[in-house]
Amino acid sequence: MAVYIFVLLAGFAAGCLSGIIGAGSSIMLLPVLVHSFGPKQAVPIMAIAALMANLARVLAWWREVDWKAVAAYAVTGVPAAALGARTLLALPPRLIEVSLGVFFLAMIPVRHLLMRLQWKARLWHLATAGAVIGFLTGVVLSTGPLSVPVFLAYGLVKGAFLATEAASSLFIYISKALTFREFGALPVDVLLQGLIVGASLMAGTFAGKALVLRMSAAAHGYVLDGLLLCSGVALLWTALN
Repeated sequence: MAVYIFVLLAGFAAGCLSGIIGAGSSIMLLPVLVHSFGPKQAVPIMAIAALMANLARVLAWWREVDWKAVAAYAVTGVPAAALGARTLLALPPRLIEVSLGVFFLAMIPVRHLLMRLQWKARLWHLATAGAVIGFLTGVVLSTGPLSVPVFLAYGLVKGAFLATEAASSLFIYISKALTFREFGALPVDVLLQGLIVGASLMAGTFAGKALVLRMSAAAHGYVLDGLLLCSGVALLWTALN
């Protein structure tokens, strides 16, 4: 029971964060789930929870979704995520932990590089990004820091950005969850755990909506980098000890 209380509190905090900056729930919560349930079980639990968190953001900003951008991103991202999820299931647990940790740490300089380039994204850019990020999401679960600059470069801001990125990610996570289910990695107990954790994420997401306009771009970046650093180190520590 103590483990579930801890996970739910972490889920609520992670939901608040993702509701404010548009990413970070998986980065913050995944190390907690790995520690509590192990890497093989944590990844499908987080997939269900992340699906629910993105649904909450879509519902919170429903009127501002850019469905054309969602379609361009999801049309390539959905099959790529299924392929990535199938790849993940073939990997050993320790390798998953190390890969997640290294990937989170690597995303810090990559995110800053994308920001410095200041390129303007078009629909075909979104489709290309959907294929690449979709596959990576299938393998490592959390790629929010990579998708964030892509949607911002398309010209989306504030509620429109939060809603459109969430709607696009929603389709990606549905594809990943269905793939887990198809290959037996999503039994009933794991599904229920994912729904419980997802409920805490949804509650946190709605709570964070009231704060979304108060955070500056600089503060957003510092918070995101801090999350990537802490989560990457935590996952590597778990894998190597």
